[in-house]
Amino acid sequence: MTTLYGYFRSSAAYRVRIVLNLKGLDYEQAPVNLVKGEQRDAAFRGQNPQGLVPMLVTDHGVRLTQSLAICEYLDERHPEPALLPADLEGRARVRALAQLVACEIHPLNNLRVLKHLTGELGLDEAAKLAWYRHWIHEGFTALEAMLNRETGSGDFCHGDSPTLADVCLVPQVYNAERFECNLEAYPRIRRIVANARALEAFRHAAPEAQPDAG
Repeated sequence: MTTLYGYFRSSAAYRVRIVLNLKGLDYEQAPVNLVKGEQRDAAFRGQNPQGLVPMLVTDHGVRLTQSLAICEYLDERHPEPALLPADLEGRARVRALAQLVACEIHPLNNLRVLKHLTGELGLDEAAKLAWYRHWIHEGFTALEAMLNRETGSGDFCHGDSPTLADVCLVPQVYNAERFECNLEAYPRIRRIVANARALEAFRHAAPEAQPDAG
């Protein structure tokens, strides 16, 4: 059985859950409580030296880390439905949208960064929230413009079916909502996320639907 090590509120693990569901794959979950620091336990670091989630252990025992690498692995091993367009330019565009979220927005706002801001650097809660909302605004402003300029009226980030870009976007919007970011300026993003959340694969991947939610 494929096993996903993750945390219900980890947006990176959320991405992998979406892909596993879109592909219709059976998997079991092994929760790693990031708030309690279980990712730093020696046993877990022995399997993933970064001490991060997600980690996917495949049905033939291979350990995979880094959410985008896991998602592309699953897409190559289980090609339908495809997460990347058939054309070269389309694949580059979807990867760019996905990486804008996963490599530009998310790393500045993940749990360990926020804990560092309020811990070692001594920022208060208001300053932490200002930091979080600033980087959401910077990233979503660029993403909204890219979506409006480069596509027509598709239901998702690229066309009328979910791609790797949507897999990254939905968890990031979930986190932005948790931190009460004002998303009124991003109607295209909000419409795409609403379309995705209507799909069973996205609903079942949502944090509140996970066994370690609570």
